[in-house]
Amino acid sequence: MPGRCFEQLSIGEVIQHSLARTITEMDNVLFSALTMNTQPLHINEDFARRHSEFGQRIVNGIFTLGLAVGITVPELTEGALVANLGYDRVIHPHPMFHGDTLYMTSEVLDMRESRSRSNQGIVRFRHTGRNQNGVVVIEFERTALLWKCTQAE
Repeated sequence: MPGRCFEQLSIGEVIQHSLARTITEMDNVLFSALTMNTQPLHINEDFARRHSEFGQRIVNGIFTLGLAVGITVPELTEGALVANLGYDRVIHPHPMFHGDTLYMTSEVLDMRESRSRSNQGIVRFRHTGRNQNGVVVIEFERTALLWKCTQAE
């Protein structure tokens, strides 16, 4: 199992994820189309150039969130996750643009054994995403239910 089960994590631990991904125009347009998001800031270059303070399209923030979670999976929850219980305090302090690369860091904020499932534990993470220039583009907290090591095998 490449991910980490409950007992393999500790409060305050920071994981710098080795996987990163560059976001393409196709990623953004396809995701917006699949989710029926017609926001012209994501899909209309002419509109974004004339009406956006950024002068170009920005990447759909929900795509950025999904990608951010995905980048953390191999080194954090792959094979160890029972369920994601919630996402909180999602902020996008700076937009992502086509051609930007997302890098992720995760911090273990809190953890406890499950009260109703003796073979599982609950962990709260803070995930921070930065672009290729080190600018924070997304921050959020995620609460996950993980298997304990003895049950993950």
